[in-house]
Formats: sequence, structure tokens, C-alpha cells
Amino acid sequence: MVQKALEKAHAALQVEIIPILSQADWKKSEGEIPLTEEAGGKGMFATEIEKMIVDGTVDAGVHSLKDMATDLPQGLVINHVLPRANAGDALICMTADKIADLPDGAIVGTCSPRRAALALHQRPDLKIVPFRGNVETRLEKIRSGQVDATFLAMAGLERLGIEDDMIHPVAVDDFLPACGQGVICIETRNDNAPIELALKAIHCDDTYHCILAEREVLRALDGSCQTPIAAHAVIKGDILTLKASVLSLDGQHLFTEERAGVPADAQIIGIEAGQALKAQIPDDVTVR
Repeated sequence: MVQKALEKAHAALQVEIIPILSQADWKKSEGEIPLTEEAGGKGMFATEIEKMIVDGTVDAGVHSLKDMATDLPQGLVINHVLPRANAGDALICMTADKIADLPDGAIVGTCSPRRAALALHQRPDLKIVPFRGNVETRLEKIRSGQVDATFLAMAGLERLGIEDDMIHPVAVDDFLPACGQGVICIETRNDNAPIELALKAIHCDDTYHCILAEREVLRALDGSCQTPIAAHAVIKGDILTLKASVLSLDGQHLFTEERAGVPADAQIIGIEAGQALKAQIPDDVTVR
């Protein structure tokens, strides 16, 4: 997607894709182990790519933004994003099209603390089990009955062109997505001016303001892959509206904040929402 956008924007530019196998790719062969229990967490998706950006082997790294930590390695920046795709999740289930309609005690496979906590908040009777693999692998596990249901990002399903009767989109307001979900971001060195200039032509400013607010929520909460944090910002007219939540790991406690303002204040909006959420959490409630 980034290659095509760049070559369309710059007729004389030739873009080469360098595939990089990340720790998250090769460690998944070790079994259904949540990333929260593996060394590296979110960084497993980016470390190898970032090393190659730093040493100049590649000019830029392309990531799913929701997999990126808020603090990047020194000298690296995320200043450019593509227009956001569908930010929501989908319930993947052959027997129910809503979380409320899942059978009593249904087994839900996910390694996402956010998805697990949100599901348990609505249905405390659900049993959550670790569940990994690429999209097709997870769909096949549902078909074979290994678990009753799982959740997948709608953006990934739509980009892959996958349609199936067991895919049931969940309204964003009912199941708040991960910070940055649905956004492809481009990571570069902060001293690579020619690349930064080239990327401006494919950058979506509205999407950037939204994800800036969402990621400040993560930062304010010291969020990691182990923290059930959700946030979604949208711009309508001249107003950016942010809704953010943090949950206890068992889903029993849900704390939510909403903020709105002009897009230019996106960072401030995110900081204020994150700080307000942090103040809501009682000392006896564990969110990570």
C-alpha cells in the first residue's frame, strides 16, 4: 500500500520492499503464548525493522500502528500515516452474531488483554484462552471448533478481501478499538529529510491527529501490551472527539473518558483524557 501510494505520488520514484521476519512471526510457531508473556511485547513486531532503519539498510519501516510502543528508539519517528481504514473489531463466530448471544461459558480465543477485558465486561461467564496465528489460521481454528469465538480487526479482514458469514462487525462504541487500530504508519530516521519530504505526499493529516490523541492516552497511562486500554478519535467538521477506556484485566471495572477540541490540540486532548482515566483507577484495581 505504501509502495503504490509513493510511486503514484512520485512518478520517478522507485520503491523496493525489503521483507523482514520479526520475532512475532517466528515465535508464534512456539505455540499459543500471549505476547504479554513473551519478552519484547509489542516490540516483537518492530525490533528487527527498526534496527535496519537505524543502520540505513532501509529508509523506512511500515507497521500496523496498534503494534507500536509509544516510546520509539532514539532517532526514530512516526510522522506519517496512511488514511485510516475501518478501526473496529469483528466477532468471529459460527453460532452467534453478537457477544450477548454467545452460549453460556463460551470459549473465546484471544491474546489481546483489551479484547478479553471488553468481552468479559459484557459477559463475565466467558472463558478466555490464548489464541494466535495469522488471519486464515484463526478462521480455520474457528471452523474446526477449537474455540467458540475470537475477535479480529476489520481493517485486516477488509485489506485481505476476506468475507465470511461468521464475521460479525462490532460497533466501535460498543467495543472500543486499540489505540491506532486500522492505521498503517511509516517509521523513519529523524535526520532523513529526503524521505520525510517524499512521504508528505501520501500522509493523512486527519488520521495523524486522531492517532496522536489516542497514543497520548497510552503514554499517560504508561500503557503496554499488557494493559487493557482502548481509544478512538474521529474528526467531524472542525472538531476532534476522543473516547478512551481502561479496564481491569478481569473486565469487572471499566473507566471511560471523552474529550473534544480542535485537531491542532490533539496531543493535549489525549493527555487530558489519559490523565483523567488514570485518576479514576482505584488503588485496589489491577489494570495490568
